[in-house]
Amino acid sequence: QVQLVESGGGLVQAGGSLRLSCAASGRTFSSYVMGWFRQAPGKEREIVAAISWSGGRTYYADSVKGRFTISRNNAKNTVTLQMNSLKPEDTAVYYCAADQDYTTKLEYDYWGHGTQVTVSS
Repeated sequence: QVQLVESGGGLVQAGGSLRLSCAASGRTFSSYVMGWFRQAPGKEREIVAAISWSGGRTYYADSVKGRFTISRNNAKNTVTLQMNSLKPEDTAVYYCAADQDYTTKLEYDYWGHGTQVTVSS
């Protein structure tokens, strides 16, 4: 079992930055691939970024490439999403997720409750 708790969401103006963090419970954090997903009102949940077990492999959705950076600290059981140059279309609830397999699909085993990110124009 892995429990995930996100933090760092909030309201920011377009062009600004936010840093999301996800704290994971358990001793086997390094055995999980970590992903960040988001869901905007009326839209399906989509992947934003993913990072492999050791951090050596990352994935980004085309819409966030060059603006967002995912990283992890296995010693601290945390994964972060640095979001720069935010746009109003980045407004969504952001979720942290964990899975033992590397995947960019929605089939992650564990999910946090989400944190709201709102970008004003």
